[in-house]
Amino acid sequence: MSVVPAEVLPGGALAVEETDRGAAELGPRARLWPALVAVYRAQLSRARVARIPLLFVATFQSVGIMILMRGVVDGGSEAQAVVAGSAVLVVAFVALNLLAQYFGQLRASGGLDHYATLPVPPAAVVLGAAGAYASFTVPGTVVTALFGCVLFGLPMAHLWVLVAVIPLAGAALAGLGAAFGLLAPRPELATVLGQLGMSAALLLGVLPADRMPEGVRFLRDLLPSTYGVEAFARTFGPHPDWAFVLGDLAVCGAVGIVSLGIATWAYRRAAVR
Repeated sequence: MSVVPAEVLPGGALAVEETDRGAAELGPRARLWPALVAVYRAQLSRARVARIPLLFVATFQSVGIMILMRGVVDGGSEAQAVVAGSAVLVVAFVALNLLAQYFGQLRASGGLDHYATLPVPPAAVVLGAAGAYASFTVPGTVVTALFGCVLFGLPMAHLWVLVAVIPLAGAALAGLGAAFGLLAPRPELATVLGQLGMSAALLLGVLPADRMPEGVRFLRDLLPSTYGVEAFARTFGPHPDWAFVLGDLAVCGAVGIVSLGIATWAYRRAAVR
């Protein structure tokens, strides 16, 4: 008959030590920034091949709209609104429309369960995917803006403001797109919501505001991308009012924070179901 030391019995010193050691081996939850970068890189490499053709479609669509509007608009503030709205429309097509479809399909296919098993903060998933999709808009937006300036004879001295317009407008629209995809009960409805959002950005952002009825102008002010369009359009003048430009960009950034926060909440809500 053997005698078992008390230390190895349940509750003994060695048992406690082994329990502590096993608990210590569990990795800590990933911090937001490293997790965000990891999700961003994964989404960027995953979507690069599939989304590049769609980016050409978005750019071609915006360029075609400007060519059509060239026969109606001669120049001045209306031309500035058309070029700025067409450039931001590329952002709306990718960051709002495609992101709504992506999260809608991800939710329907059970892909959210995969992310839920990872030690990744929900905000990192939303921000990483939104950043990756918004990154695809940069070439198309720049090409559209350059083509519009040549087409309407607008100055190109302040095109650098796109460095602020693209991420801020992209954040606002990407947050809405992610929320549409995560809150829609079916992926088909998420696609419809994304298409409606992009259509709103087209009709309310590209058409000059001076020709819109008062009620439509109110709806235009509710659209997040409007402030990115206004900020970009104000820079075409000979003496831009930078206070108004910064004000529009600040509103666009604030809306982006709110919309991404809603998307993060929608992700948590969808992941626990």
